[in-house]
Amino acid sequence: MTQPDRPEGARTFRASSGPVVMALTSALALYLLGDTAVRGSLMQMLLVAPWLLLGLWIVYQVSFVSRVRVDAHGALVQNMLRRTTFGWSRVRDIDFRWQLEFALDDGKTVACYGGPARSRPTRSRMRSNDEAPKAPVGVRDLSDIRELWQAGSAGQAPIVRSWDGPALIALAVIVLWAVGAVLITQAG
Repeated sequence: MTQPDRPEGARTFRASSGPVVMALTSALALYLLGDTAVRGSLMQMLLVAPWLLLGLWIVYQVSFVSRVRVDAHGALVQNMLRRTTFGWSRVRDIDFRWQLEFALDDGKTVACYGGPARSRPTRSRMRSNDEAPKAPVGVRDLSDIRELWQAGSAGQAPIVRSWDGPALIALAVIVLWAVGAVLITQAG
C-alpha cells in the first residue's frame, strides 16, 4: 500500500460505532457554538471554540480515525496517531486476539484498533433448528483479509511507521488557539 489514494479493490474496516459517535459529537459541538454565538457574542464563541474543538479532536482520534485498509498489495493500519503500512510479503500471520493483529517479519505485532474484532455469533430465535448458524462478521472479514494476504503480490514493500501529520498539525492549531483564548480572557 504505497499509494495514498484509494486503489481499486481496497477495503477499509473501522469500528461501526465510530461514524455514529463522530456525527453525534459534531452535531453537539455545532449546537453549542451556535448557542454561544446567539446568546452571547461572536467573540465569546471564538473564545469557547478551541475547547469544543479539542474535545471533538479527541473523539475523532479515539473513535473514528483508527482503521485498517487492505488491498492486493498490502495493508495500512492506523491506530489513532500512528500509521503502519506494509506489503503482504512482510506478514507472517494474521489472527484475532480481541482485535485483528498482523504479525510482521520484523518480529513486531501490529494490533488494529479500528479493524474487525472478535465477536459472538448471532443468535436468532426465528431460525429453524436444522439451519446452521452464520459465522460472525469479524470472522468473515478475517477470512477475506487472509485471502488477500495469500493472493497478494510478492513485492518487497517496506514496513513504514509514521505519524498522522495532518492530525498533529490540527492539534497544534487548536492548542495555540486555546492558549490565545486564555491570554485574551486573562487580559480582558
